[in-house]
Amino acid sequence: MNLSTAQISARQHGAMEYSQPPADLDAVRRYRVGRVREKLKAFDYAGILLFNPINTRYACDATNMQIWCTHYETRCVWVAADGPMILFDYAHHPHITEGISTIDECRVHSSFYYFAAGERSAEKAEDFGAVIADLVKTHGAGNTRLAVDRLSARGCEAIRKHGVSIHDGERVMELARMIKSAEELELMQRAIEVAEIGLRRMRAATRPGMTENALWAVLHHANIEFGGEWIETRLMASGPRTFPWFRESSLRPIEAGDMISIDTDLIGPYGYCADMSRSWICGEEPPGEQQKRIYALAYEQIQYNKSVLKPGMTYREVAEKAWKIPGEFVDYKYSVLMHGVGLADEYPAIKHIHEFDDKGYDGVLEENMTMCVESYIGSPRSGEGVKLEEQVLITADGIRQLTTDPLETDWL
Repeated sequence: MNLSTAQISARQHGAMEYSQPPADLDAVRRYRVGRVREKLKAFDYAGILLFNPINTRYACDATNMQIWCTHYETRCVWVAADGPMILFDYAHHPHITEGISTIDECRVHSSFYYFAAGERSAEKAEDFGAVIADLVKTHGAGNTRLAVDRLSARGCEAIRKHGVSIHDGERVMELARMIKSAEELELMQRAIEVAEIGLRRMRAATRPGMTENALWAVLHHANIEFGGEWIETRLMASGPRTFPWFRESSLRPIEAGDMISIDTDLIGPYGYCADMSRSWICGEEPPGEQQKRIYALAYEQIQYNKSVLKPGMTYREVAEKAWKIPGEFVDYKYSVLMHGVGLADEYPAIKHIHEFDDKGYDGVLEENMTMCVESYIGSPRSGEGVKLEEQVLITADGIRQLTTDPLETDWL
């Protein structure tokens, strides 16, 4: 499609409206590191060492090659329960932390993964371990308990040899991230707005004969254009590929009359996740009776399960009160009833009641948790599947829905 000068200008103007943060980023940063330190003190840890890029983003808000850093131990953050926050980066890049007042110091990480260090990996790990152990002993006031979210055996051993004990840092971070501040919610709403721009563009672009990948790329384009960062999955399928669920987009040409189902899993502006699902039909023909049937059931499941949520409920109570999936669809249901969401999918994951004893765990819904309520309805009889999902905030008296992209209520 060739865009006119006016169209290009209009698109650029639209993106410019998103160029300023909708909330005070310093307030977000102070709140988040405060949550981390609160949990460190609750679990009696001297500090925490973070390698997971989602956790480093939460703690310090300085980003650098986040996807690349998911598979190399090249960047980490130390947060003392009482003391400094230190960013250990891939190289000497102090410009990355400009304007972030919560970071006290930047250092270069002694990278010991094999790609970087080769046969010197053990030597570099020793350097790393000595530095981290010194931080624990300097700022721990005699406490040598260190929380770590993710670290290889070599790195852990290099720290332990200095008399430091290593404990579960993922638990610390999942519980810290669970409760959102008002400013965090504003940033999350911006990510949702961007995802919904992408969904509107996808619907408008849907044509018989285009590939699933071509349609999926529309969402990526919108996310990057409006300040987003990446998309965690490629969960979009059409026609017979929508059943069973969990096929990613492909080079299959979409046909007229196909159901199209998508799960955005979008990491948008400021790193917040917009995790919503929608289904629609390709072409001008109305949906068939079977398509309307499965859509109506998915819609009913989502609406019912949202209606039961309120603070103070245990996860088991949520599972017990949830909508009962008809037998035809039970074996192909979505893996969870709902899950937390923040900078990515996060704690908790609430399991279906018939799987709760085997796979689930309990806890309590709290005000200012953000949750994604899930539905997938499909069976061999239907031949296609509908994926719906809404993002909600737990409030004092129930929920506030954060996602606003319309559902196909005229099919009901």
